[in-house]
Amino acid sequence: MAKIERVGVVGCGLMGSGIAQVCAQAGFRTMVREVSPDRLEGGLRSISKRLERLEDKEKINAAEREAALARIDGTTELADLAECDMVIEAVVEDLEVKNALWRELEAICSPEAIFASNTSSLTITEMAATTGGRGRLIGLHFFNPVPVMQLVEVVGTIETNHSVLESATDFVRRLGKEPIACRDASGFVVNRLLVPYMMDAIRMLEQGVASAEDIDKGMQLGAGHPMGPLALCDFVGNDTLARIGDIMYEEYRERRYAAPPLLKRMVSLGRLGRKSGRGFYEYPEDGG
Repeated sequence: MAKIERVGVVGCGLMGSGIAQVCAQAGFRTMVREVSPDRLEGGLRSISKRLERLEDKEKINAAEREAALARIDGTTELADLAECDMVIEAVVEDLEVKNALWRELEAICSPEAIFASNTSSLTITEMAATTGGRGRLIGLHFFNPVPVMQLVEVVGTIETNHSVLESATDFVRRLGKEPIACRDASGFVVNRLLVPYMMDAIRMLEQGVASAEDIDKGMQLGAGHPMGPLALCDFVGNDTLARIGDIMYEEYRERRYAAPPLLKRMVSLGRLGRKSGRGFYEYPEDGG
């Protein structure tokens, strides 16, 4: 089983910065790459702020915060990931973009390096088919917010090397996360259950069954969910949900994955949820 010590993360947005943070906190040398200096700076600043909040809450001390930051290096050059034992991509949910990235990385990294996609809906097989090293490409699906959520879906294809899956599962545990093994099928475990649930809540609102507030309150108080489905849509991002639904509908051709008309209209109007300030609910600029 290969020992992972140096981790590369491609993308320093919400998911990528979270993945880089937990890697650094777990003691891994971490190189995070973004396409521009501004985006890289913004992602690194987010990591620093989150670590400061953890220190303020006394979940880590100043020395631990400084040590985690010292383990993170940022770059805009993909070639700087050449020495990494594992590279995790957290880029846009677009198969062509991801496949182009894997082809570039294959020419840069060691043949022993493990490649992992944070995709939430695309199949790993569709990515592995474009590379020569099909046995080393897996899925590591983290959940948002990465520093808080404990689950990571570990996804292998029919050609994934067993040793790669073992190394990846051990890596997840070293992060302090809990891995679950998933077969390579669009949506894996969580989104195959969660996406239809969220889409059904939107259809219920669309049909006038109840208000957004009462639908969410019903699931919080009646089913013990920490967040209602429509608030969750806003948290995930309604554009992200619609895109994931489209990908899963294309894979399975089941209506339960398809974006309802209301969701499509909201995306068209820019009502994307928390990130735009308005979705099924309104969010003041202070993030409340």
